[in-house]
Amino acid sequence: MRPWLVAGLVLSGAGPALAAPPCAAGRVDLRWPGGAEHFSVEVADDAAERARGLMFRESLDPAAGMLFVYDLPRDVSFWMKNTLIPLDMIFADATGRVVRVHSMATPGDETPIPGGPDVQFVLEVNGGLAGRLGIGPGAELRHPAVGAGAAWPCD
Repeated sequence: MRPWLVAGLVLSGAGPALAAPPCAAGRVDLRWPGGAEHFSVEVADDAAERARGLMFRESLDPAAGMLFVYDLPRDVSFWMKNTLIPLDMIFADATGRVVRVHSMATPGDETPIPGGPDVQFVLEVNGGLAGRLGIGPGAELRHPAVGAGAAWPCD
């Protein structure tokens, strides 16, 4: 966990558990056994934004990413055409629960990267970051776009 994140967390009045800051459209919070992190994100929630994604970017801030939001869960597949930097793809279902992580997608590779069925959210971050932090299936993603039934609600 980055030191600046620890400074941003506040102790809960209920005991030793840490509480996350309020949800924000420009931030994704993730938690998993043994860790938590948040990323400043651009949201791609329409077909044109999702098609462009992070193409042509020469760099991505370590604390940044792109959140792809679909109206309904679906079988998704990504590729790296015109993408210049390696990325990790974190696939989550309608509840925001991570179902798959693809690490170190190769820049420019047009081979499809399947997310699997029933994916509604995909968070792209710098390649290798998910593994270094320990983000894997079962982690919970929190964002205002995750609606009713969220594994980690925004309330």
